[in-house]
Amino acid sequence: MPKPYPKEFRDDVVRVAQTREEGVTLEQIAKDFGIHPMTLSNWLSQTAVDAGIKPGKTTADNAELREANKRIRLLEEENEVLRRAAAYLSQANLPKRIYPLVSELAADGIPVTVTCRVLKLCRQDYYRWRNHPVTDALLDEAYRTNAIFDAHADDPEFGYRFLADEIRAAGFDACDRTVWRICRDNAWWSVFGKKKSKASKPGAPAHDDLVKRDFTAAGPDELWLTDITEHWTREGKLYLCAIKDVWSNRIVGYSIDSRMKARLAVNAIDNAAARRGGDVAGCILHSDRGSQFRSRKAQRALVRHEMVGSMGQVGSAGDNAAMESFFSLLQKNVLNRRTWTTREELRIEIVTWIERTYHRRRRQPRLGRLTPIEYETIMSPTTKAA
Repeated sequence: MPKPYPKEFRDDVVRVAQTREEGVTLEQIAKDFGIHPMTLSNWLSQTAVDAGIKPGKTTADNAELREANKRIRLLEEENEVLRRAAAYLSQANLPKRIYPLVSELAADGIPVTVTCRVLKLCRQDYYRWRNHPVTDALLDEAYRTNAIFDAHADDPEFGYRFLADEIRAAGFDACDRTVWRICRDNAWWSVFGKKKSKASKPGAPAHDDLVKRDFTAAGPDELWLTDITEHWTREGKLYLCAIKDVWSNRIVGYSIDSRMKARLAVNAIDNAAARRGGDVAGCILHSDRGSQFRSRKAQRALVRHEMVGSMGQVGSAGDNAAMESFFSLLQKNVLNRRTWTTREELRIEIVTWIERTYHRRRRQPRLGRLTPIEYETIMSPTTKAA
């Protein structure tokens, strides 16, 4: 089954088809964007249904139906968990261990995630218990914790050092650091101690520069470059995050939005991975050190697609010069040609220039006077064009 096109790409193609000039056929637009004419026709029909022009089931209705079925199934699973838990806990044999119930429900088809959420359990603790139900270290830790609790109850003003002296005197072997860790985990502090302030979490660290201004690649999906550019319209700024494959100079993914947030970079990464078939493991994504690329959302996107991050130095535009050259072409050919009234107008012009002109008509000397699409087709005949 072929992988679906990204939603943002579909919306852009539909916009171009709806605003096409007289004499331009749907077949020509489908050819310019590298899709089948029937696919474009289906997208236009679904858009007409969503707009209320044609009868039929809208995309929102389909999504709502799928979401309703998902909620019903989830409610049935949660109800089964509560029913089984009530029956399990009502048994007379004590003490109770709730983790075996999680295993029984998992064997009956109830996901562990659902059971742990309903019963307010930690999945990591459950899997740790399943691998090692009771260990000697865990038993020793329990005895040691119980001794610390008794010592703290007797003398609440004692800090962890005095508590360590007390349990060592009682025959337990524990260093001061171990006692401090147990006190920290259970919030057993001296009544005279200062309350700890909650510090904010630091941001994600920057990646090392793995490219070193060597913008060459031996094959597709080995090195991608990305950056964000902006341009004014009468409605406000429009931001474009594009991703270029160094091997063929093709823009494998992009995202356009009215706000420059981390989601802009994440959408571009997801769109590029989707258009490349989803198998981009090991690909290096090189960017500058902007906050959008250093965000946790962007880092999670790289981990999700098994990609490797790379970043140039601060204030050094030459570290990403190959991507800057593409934005320079875009600036001269589209952005600076005239004043743009709406963001929608500029968006259509950008995606049309990328898909129709840059990919399929602009021949590049570095590619042997071929376009990026021709280069990929000739050099990788077994690779299907996205």
